Amino acid sequence: MISLRQIRSFVAVYEEGSFTAAARREGATQSGISQHLKQLESELGAALLERNGRDVEPTLAGKLYYRECVEVLKKLEAAQQSVAVHHVRGAIRVGLMPTFTRSVLAPALDSFLASAPGSEISITEAYSGVLTEMILKGELDFAIVPAFEGATGIAHRLLARGREMLVSAKHGKKANLNPVRLSELGPLKVVLPGLQNTRRRNIETYFSVNGVTVAQRLELDAMMGTLQFVASSDWVAILPFVMMVSDIDDGQFDIRPLEDPPFYSEFVLIEPARKVMSPAAALFADILRMEAEKSRLLFQEWFGGRRLMQRKTARGKRRR
Repeated sequence: MISLRQIRSFVAVYEEGSFTAAARREGATQSGISQHLKQLESELGAALLERNGRDVEPTLAGKLYYRECVEVLKKLEAAQQSVAVHHVRGAIRVGLMPTFTRSVLAPALDSFLASAPGSEISITEAYSGVLTEMILKGELDFAIVPAFEGATGIAHRLLARGREMLVSAKHGKKANLNPVRLSELGPLKVVLPGLQNTRRRNIETYFSVNGVTVAQRLELDAMMGTLQFVASSDWVAILPFVMMVSDIDDGQFDIRPLEDPPFYSEFVLIEPARKVMSPAAALFADILRMEAEKSRLLFQEWFGGRRLMQRKTARGKRRR
């Protein structure tokens, strides 16, 4: 008879790509994991994994069986939660990028703690690569990262979509949200996230496709440091509106949406594929989504209102 331990061992090897890493994750010995896999393959009468030295690759049967195993583990956890949890409470672990901790986190926490007063929450701030690794290791219930191609062992779904902005130091009384075409600005001095950050690749692709000339690049994976440096220099940064929404009226930054073409950012919620989210974690995820949606609607309201005013002004000038 196939045991739950055998299924967990197979899923761990499949997702980690090695027996050593799977044993570490499951708190078992490498020989024990190997034995579970042999017993499972014997029960099924099919090879699930191909072993080439230290490398492990799933067979076609292994790929199909993995999908079924993930569903079994998720259903089992859901059943456990339905018995153990009668209301929204518990301890949750969440990973967020600085994009979300800066403007979305505070109101989301207020709403969550009011709705689930018995819950405990731990927030880890890091960039996408670190958060993805933590999800794979089972150290977080979920994380919010830029949209990416996906990875084995991770389930993901779209959480928010919004506009990217050119952020520079405020000079004079220019109004925010005036659209800008980067190709017309001349050589830029741009602060960018490091190469391991998913957003870096997206920004560089936008530059290349749209003929944006960059004079200098400064890699800085420190969001508060980036903002302080931009505010006191002639360097610029490309940042999502959801991060800058609280800065529209503070007089420190010039915040302009990229146009011709517009540039959008997408953020996804990622979680371990083999687990089901607890009610408390699901509640907090939904609150984060709603707060991000508020920023998108604010952008539409402000940007749409500014464009309407510009059209009225232009018509008035033509009449004169």
